[in-house]
Amino acid sequence: MNTILHIETATKNCSVALSRNGKQVALVEKFSMEYSHSEQLHGFIQQVFEKANLNLSDLDAVAVSKGPGSYTGLRIGVAAAKGICFALDLPLLGVNSLQVITENYQPLSNEILFPMFDARRMEVYSLVLNNKKEIIRETSADIITEDTFMDFAKDKTWVFFGSGAEKCKSIFTVEHIKYIDDIQHPSASGMIPLAEKAFKESAFEDLAYFEPFYLKEFYTPPPKKKK
Repeated sequence: MNTILHIETATKNCSVALSRNGKQVALVEKFSMEYSHSEQLHGFIQQVFEKANLNLSDLDAVAVSKGPGSYTGLRIGVAAAKGICFALDLPLLGVNSLQVITENYQPLSNEILFPMFDARRMEVYSLVLNNKKEIIRETSADIITEDTFMDFAKDKTWVFFGSGAEKCKSIFTVEHIKYIDDIQHPSASGMIPLAEKAFKESAFEDLAYFEPFYLKEFYTPPPKKKK
């Protein structure tokens, strides 16, 4: 029986889950506009073990949402995951944050999935998957214009969801696009099938060199000029 700890901090939802043999046994999460992951994460980790009546020594692996997403959120989650792995000599599993959010949606046969996270201005981080949730275009940073996704079949229904989808509503108004407004942020519960598959395939990260998938360099706005 394999037991995996799942840590998801890529967006404003700080989320931690425990699974055994691919089944969720505990989940603790909280959405916060203030990105309070540094204050919440370690308490959430303790809480899922208490809920499941398990200990850190029961773990077989740790899975972490590796990005794209918030630079600070990803850094906090990966640091916690690596710390546990180093301390207990456990393997680390990295999961794409945009794939995690797709686990909240069950596609129809004629659909293409466009999970996306909000980035600055009219930019999003997006991934494109078919109706079997197989990746057909890798993660990228996209400036939203009328031509952004024109390489994909228009005889399919495009499903836009995630925190970045709102930016597309004023640009894409065609009938073959469907917006799913109630799927905004990934949860650690969505990591479970992806991490379980990676664990069975021994698709472990190099613990010493693993870094979050930031996709873009960290942006620091210029200081305001003093009047």
